[in-house]
Amino acid sequence: MSAVELEPGFIGDRYRLDRHLARGGMAEVWLGHDTFLDRQVAIKVLKRHIARDETAIERFRREALACAGLNHPNIVAVYDSFAHDGFPVVVMQYVQGRSLRDLLDKKRKLTPGLSIMMGAAIASALDATHQHGYVHRDIKPGNILVRPDGHFLLADFGIAKAMNAPEGSDLTNDNIMMGTAKYLSPEIVRGKPLDGRADLYSLGLVLYECLSGKVPFLSDNDADTALARLQREPTDLAHLRPTLSPRLVRVVHKLLARNPDHRYSTGEETRVALLAALQDTRDDATTMTPPAGQRIVLDRTTAQKSSSAHTDKHKIRGRSSASGAGGFFKSTTARLLLATLVLTGLVITAVMRTRDPENVVIPQEIAVEAPVMTGPATIAAVNSFDPNGDDGIENEEIIGTLIDKNPQSAWATSCYADKFFGVKEHVGVLVTLTGAGTGALRVNFANGPWGAEIYGTTAPPPSGFEGWGAPLAKEYRTRGEIVKFSVTTPVTHLLIVLTEIGKSATCSTTNPFQGRINEVAFIPA
Repeated sequence: MSAVELEPGFIGDRYRLDRHLARGGMAEVWLGHDTFLDRQVAIKVLKRHIARDETAIERFRREALACAGLNHPNIVAVYDSFAHDGFPVVVMQYVQGRSLRDLLDKKRKLTPGLSIMMGAAIASALDATHQHGYVHRDIKPGNILVRPDGHFLLADFGIAKAMNAPEGSDLTNDNIMMGTAKYLSPEIVRGKPLDGRADLYSLGLVLYECLSGKVPFLSDNDADTALARLQREPTDLAHLRPTLSPRLVRVVHKLLARNPDHRYSTGEETRVALLAALQDTRDDATTMTPPAGQRIVLDRTTAQKSSSAHTDKHKIRGRSSASGAGGFFKSTTARLLLATLVLTGLVITAVMRTRDPENVVIPQEIAVEAPVMTGPATIAAVNSFDPNGDDGIENEEIIGTLIDKNPQSAWATSCYADKFFGVKEHVGVLVTLTGAGTGALRVNFANGPWGAEIYGTTAPPPSGFEGWGAPLAKEYRTRGEIVKFSVTTPVTHLLIVLTEIGKSATCSTTNPFQGRINEVAFIPA
């Protein structure tokens, strides 16, 4: 029986084949169900004509071996391996979502913040892979999976190679380069011995594509594409996307050094460098919240009014947040400047730091509240709020889904072992309005049970959960529902605090709890 002839039913005594998912050159992948552990799985079966090839069978076996000892949240797990009617079968973690290739084909390039989070996740996965003694050798967007909650996983260890493997054990010959031409490291092209830094180079190519919309080396055929990286350096990423932070550009180009000794030595070093660059993210489309203070968004009309006290040299212009992931002051100067903002009839002087001409960050110690706008207050920006976490944010790269007017999209917390967030206790969403207003905050909670508290203020929002005063409302429901919270006192900032979360199908059995919110809206009184 070939994989093509497989039909829904049982395989390996415990796995039920439910439906066909994908067909590749070597294998077929089915959505299955593990009846012993009551969970969905992906079942990969080698095709009949491939199953006669001993080399292909050995590669299939090595994929299972390479993953078997790996237990990492950013690596697709392998659960089981066996033979069915003489055909090799691998049972893997089922990842609901799509590949980074699919995402790039649709969007062409990603925000710096999302690119950094992807890179950090895969760097962490590679660090575990390399410590386990393997080089992946096929890092590319097609082998990076993206779950609906924005979680990234590394997949397909089909051509992974043990670092200590003896010569001649590569299942290939001198005329074959393993991997995909656009994402090969110089060492692979030259046929040199490999270590984990070869994978880090490939990750640099993926990051370059995410940020620029194209790979740095592309020729008429695979051979020329592969050789191009030996003959020249990639085009400066800063020339292709000038609004990127210099630190992020340096990280990517260090990964793309032709000499492995000039790259980061480990995946962990790469991860740390990427997360450090997160603090300097400059691009207009980024969703990251600057650690030094809070962003405030103005529409163009109000920005012009607010700048009336400035000289022409210090005019401020603004924009509404199109992505829903946080707004920015936009300034025409890259220097430090002193701005006088007219807010509700009160002139407040604030020192404003700029990291670049596109972002003006107001330091927290002298942060000012959002200006009162003419007309009803609406949502100007949303940001994740996680002061008890390591970095102060919680899946910030997808926070814009809360106000994208698509009820099917969702922002989600990370997955937790405890429904009360463990030692963190809370995770929240900060909603910034265009001005002080009253009305109703409508929140579409996607799963349950859940508990939530709503806080509000007209002052600069406190940096932690403390200091918000008494909650405006509290609620607990056993299932996902749309709930309206009444806001009777004028506020400019609202904080949605999740105090309890339910189980989510996108999480693992080890960390099954996740808060999910489909949409947030403010209905002015």
